[in-house]
Amino acid sequence: MIFNQLAENLIHGLVLGAVYGMATMGLSLIFGVLKIVNVGHGAFIMVGAFITLWLFNLLGINPLFAVPVAFIFGLGLGFLFYHTAIKRLLKAPELATLLATFSIGILLEEVVKLIFGSEFRGYNWPVGKISLGITVLPISKLYACAGSMLIAIALYVWFKKTRAGLAMRSVVEDSEGARVCGVNVGGVYALSFALGIGLTVLSGVLLTMFIPVGINPYMGGGYTLKAFVIAVLGGLASPYGAFFGGLVFGLIENGSYTLFALIPGVEPFALTRFLSFLILLIILLVRPTGILKEK
Repeated sequence: MIFNQLAENLIHGLVLGAVYGMATMGLSLIFGVLKIVNVGHGAFIMVGAFITLWLFNLLGINPLFAVPVAFIFGLGLGFLFYHTAIKRLLKAPELATLLATFSIGILLEEVVKLIFGSEFRGYNWPVGKISLGITVLPISKLYACAGSMLIAIALYVWFKKTRAGLAMRSVVEDSEGARVCGVNVGGVYALSFALGIGLTVLSGVLLTMFIPVGINPYMGGGYTLKAFVIAVLGGLASPYGAFFGGLVFGLIENGSYTLFALIPGVEPFALTRFLSFLILLIILLVRPTGILKEK
């Protein structure tokens, strides 16, 4: 019985892990290019969740169509915050950018609270379920997983095959050398930040396909913590590593929940969070570069 439950949870963990990985790619991209740690990461995920909620409940638009809307809106937010705040702090001490991204996150939370209120919300998108033998998965979760993988592949192709992706990689390797070769480093920084935020807002849509309830202005905090664990797990500056780190994290989170549930007198969810940060500490001590080195 326990083995069936464990296998079922691992399948769910793998599907959720793909979404977690997608949600962390933007964080890793911003750090990899600009060397900025976005501690307001979860607030942008929350924005994507509210875009989905608003489009579905008020306009009746399918959550799948919220994906491009959220991405474009996220790009706009990224360019806005880059040119109004981040650009001025690129050469400032690291604490300045940490405080700036933290403040941006708080600003987004309070604006969304002012517009939508602070109560928990959700939506119901009945698209059916599919049997995988040992478990049954809602098709909406499979959509989220497939969307995450397709976006990760698209980002990989964009980095490898486009001039903009090549310019971004050259800036990561040597910004001064790229500038000498004619690359607009400032433009690359702006595009990188906007793309990272766009991916993060988009991931909020995919996360609501997996967990369509509990949407509120302060929901991002837990996702920020998980994103940092995943980013360090996969290599903080590697978007590809972040995606694979998300898969590993999803398996660990759901698998450990099953095992912790066997221990009497404990709360399994609290122990899974403890395990997450224990893993983070071990990785930082043993392999600070994560599963994949910076790219």
